[in-house]
Amino acid sequence: MSTDFFDETVPAGRRFRTLMDAGCVATPGAFNALCGMAIARAGFKACYVSGAATSVAAGVPDVGLLTLEHFCRVIREVADASGLPVLADADTGFGEAEMVRRTVIEYSRAGAAGLHIEDQKFPKRCGHLDGKELVPLDHMAEKVEWASRARSACDETFVVCARTDARGVEGFDAAIDRARAYVAAGADMIFPEGLTSAAEFADFAARLRAGLTRRVYLLANMTEFGKTPLIPLRDFSAMGYDCVIYPVSLLRVAMGAVSRALVQLRDAGTVEPFIGQMQTRKELYDLVRYTPGTPWEFLKDEPPTP
Repeated sequence: MSTDFFDETVPAGRRFRTLMDAGCVATPGAFNALCGMAIARAGFKACYVSGAATSVAAGVPDVGLLTLEHFCRVIREVADASGLPVLADADTGFGEAEMVRRTVIEYSRAGAAGLHIEDQKFPKRCGHLDGKELVPLDHMAEKVEWASRARSACDETFVVCARTDARGVEGFDAAIDRARAYVAAGADMIFPEGLTSAAEFADFAARLRAGLTRRVYLLANMTEFGKTPLIPLRDFSAMGYDCVIYPVSLLRVAMGAVSRALVQLRDAGTVEPFIGQMQTRKELYDLVRYTPGTPWEFLKDEPPTP
């Protein structure tokens, strides 16, 4: 595949759609700009900004406490640093229909390729926790319609994804019904949250797409320690999914390493026991393409070498 997904003269939404049209896209979650650069360096073609990772990185739980401006700052930093198309979590849209419209416009201005909004009541919670509540179907459909109208006003290629948490609240059939309603309201992509098996993912894809007259993308969430088993990317591709997000995986790995290192530093009084696990100074400078003593010019149209 070409490196057009790095070409910022092409709208981010168009680059993301082109990737998905070519195959199922693995989309790791970047919790900051440096992480986004590492994702690009590793050879991934898109990345994701998670509401959960963004929230806990700011020291608050994933219940919708951060502002639209906070999310846009993270999106802008990740998009600029990585050069990749960025799909971003927008939780419940930061408010009602008018705020959903503003969210689409602000996310697009920040450099996002698309966003997803969900049909939970505020305060929302992680999609893999029990006790969630849903807004009425027509309420969410209105939000999707406003998001789709905003997309048409600012960037026709921007991807509007509708997430439904109905599987764990109203049941699998209700999730299908809601997804169909969101497609009718203008969603480009559907995100069924909290499915519990590969068979459910396959059934969801088949039933949703039956009778559709336009292209609708499908997103799968591979978060850890939740209701969904770990399923390989190739299996999602075979089931007809276009994008798989790994929203908090890298943050969990990083914070696991941080916690273990802090215990060792506290007990040993030196970093020597874990210095071999560190990214070296040279590796860090290489990642940000910095040569000491040379003016730094970050040319994002030059794809990083894996």
